[in-house]
Amino acid sequence: MTAEAAQNLNAVSFDLEGEFARSNVQQVLDKLDRELVGLAPVKQRIREIAALLLVDKARRALGLENEPPTLHMSFTGNPGTGKTTVALRMAEILKNLGYIRQGHLISVTRDDLVGQYIGHTAPKTREVIKKAMGGVLFIDEAYYLYKPENERDYGQEAIEILLQVMENNRDDLVVILAGYANRMEVFFQSNPGFRSRIAHHLDFPDYSEGELFAIAKLMVAAQHYVLSPGAEKVLKDYIPRRMKMAHFANARSMRNALDRAKLRQANRLFERKDRTKLTRADLTTIEAEDLLQSRVFQG
Repeated sequence: MTAEAAQNLNAVSFDLEGEFARSNVQQVLDKLDRELVGLAPVKQRIREIAALLLVDKARRALGLENEPPTLHMSFTGNPGTGKTTVALRMAEILKNLGYIRQGHLISVTRDDLVGQYIGHTAPKTREVIKKAMGGVLFIDEAYYLYKPENERDYGQEAIEILLQVMENNRDDLVVILAGYANRMEVFFQSNPGFRSRIAHHLDFPDYSEGELFAIAKLMVAAQHYVLSPGAEKVLKDYIPRRMKMAHFANARSMRNALDRAKLRQANRLFERKDRTKLTRADLTTIEAEDLLQSRVFQG
């Protein structure tokens, strides 16, 4: 190549800003901000992955040959920390940038992949993969696929099929493995083939008391309810108590608490003597007593 040709080639440009605008990735990131309180490290990593894909697209457009980026991921964290929601938005970003065809998310667990008798696992796993092609396959509690204590367990067959597909079809399928951090680490140690195929590890931290209160307020508003001042005070007392109890699941526990408060509110209204004249405020307001009846406050 002559010096002049090289100079002309280097002068060719790519409108990264325009491509970013056309991809609507910012809208997806904004949606993620609205949907999920906190999670700053996770949101930052999603932005970084989006930037990587945009730059990769620019490089390919300018004829810079390179291996397509590996997009399989691992999401670790406790229940209710937003892993599934982030996976949904990640699927949107990948679709908008042209890395997957359809952008849908198929969420599964071990029971969807592993059969109970010989010859049952392979067709089950392949059927799930077929549905997920062109999108994202989200495997929750992925470590349950591997049960070394059971020599006759069929999970290993599903693992081998997944590993093959993750390698051979990575241009048409993104796999996200999710679960508790400590169990996922053991799983990766036992199955190094998964670790070598996963480029992005995102850890989802637990929410703080303030973040959980903000999440609860968002959930209430989304369902066209309001918390009375007394109910807000009780909720702020409820959260640290619930966080110390067994089976706490972050945002999921907030949703369950509010669902039970709505149930108590409905029964409170139904038992009123003047229930023939319920106002909009009656129907939309959760009172302190609706929360105080929770087992969290008993004893």
